[in-house]
Amino acid sequence: MLTKLHHFICSLLLLFVIKSFFGIGHQNNLKVLSFTSLKIELNHNYELNPIVIEKEVTIAHYFQFIDSLVKQYNPVTAYELTEHLLVRANPWIIDTLKNTDYYIMKDKGRFVYNQKELVVLHKGDVIRIPDLELANRINESFANTTIDINIPEYKLRIYDDSLMLYEFLVRVGRDEKKYLKMAGRTIDLKTKTGKGTIVRLIRNPDYYNPVNGKRYYVTRRDDNQVTKLPQVPFLETEINGLRNGQLIHPTTNPNTLGKAYSNGCIGTNEADAWVIYYHAPIGTKINIRYDLNVVNDNHENVVLKDIYSKY
Repeated sequence: MLTKLHHFICSLLLLFVIKSFFGIGHQNNLKVLSFTSLKIELNHNYELNPIVIEKEVTIAHYFQFIDSLVKQYNPVTAYELTEHLLVRANPWIIDTLKNTDYYIMKDKGRFVYNQKELVVLHKGDVIRIPDLELANRINESFANTTIDINIPEYKLRIYDDSLMLYEFLVRVGRDEKKYLKMAGRTIDLKTKTGKGTIVRLIRNPDYYNPVNGKRYYVTRRDDNQVTKLPQVPFLETEINGLRNGQLIHPTTNPNTLGKAYSNGCIGTNEADAWVIYYHAPIGTKINIRYDLNVVNDNHENVVLKDIYSKY
C-alpha cells in the first residue's frame, strides 16, 4: 500500500514539475498524466475522473474490458486496484449483470438464445474509480466476508462480519454414490461440510457432464427451450485443506434449487451467482455446515429434514 501511494504522490509531483517547466498555467481544472501510452485524467482535487464508456460491451467481452481498465488505472491508484474492487465500487454493474439471467429476461418477454451477446455496458455509462477511502472500506468488507452454506436448509448466506447481506436458495449434492468418468472412480455426491476459502475463480467456464466426461455447449431450460450456455463465473472452494472439485456455480435449471440434486456442487440461479462472485474474491472465507435446528423467517425454532440421514 505504501509503495503504491508513494508512486502515486511522485506522479503528481512529476506533473507539477512538467507544468512549471513548460509554463502551463491554470487554464482549466483538467490535468492529464501521461506514462508512455497511459493517459489518466484527474479532476481539480487530483482524484481520478470517472470513465465514460465509448462503445457497447457484451458479456462475451466484459471481463476483457474490465481487466483492461484495471491494468490501465492500477499504476496510478494509491491502492491495489482489482476487478472485484472496481465493480463493487460501481454496484450498478452487478445489477446489470444480474438482469442478464435467462429467466429474468423471459419474464420481461424476451427469449435469449445466446446470453453472451447481451450488452452489459452501454455507450455513455460511467464507471467510477474509487478513492482511497472507498477502496479501504470495500477491502475491509472483503476481509470480513464469509460465505455460509447450510446444506439441509438449502441456503447460502453472505455475511460481512455478523451482518447478513444476502440469502439465496441453492441446490446441494445428492444423497447417493455414483461413478463419475471425470473423477475416474465412484464418488459420494453429498456436499462436503467444513471450513475453507475460495481458491479459484473460473470466469469463462467450460461445461462437462461429470458422468460421461463429455463437453456440452447447449442446455435445456426449465421451460423446455434450448439455449447456449451462459458465461457466468464458477467459484472453486478448498474445504478442510482439500480441493475436491466442490464448486459454487449457477444452474440453468432453477427448478432444482431447494433440492438435493447436484453432483456435490452448490448450485444457484444465474442472477445470484453474479452477486456471490463479486462478494467472494480469492481468499474469501467459506463455511459449509449441516445444521438441522434453525430459526425461520418468523423467528420460530424449527427442525429441518435430515436429507443425508446423518442423525
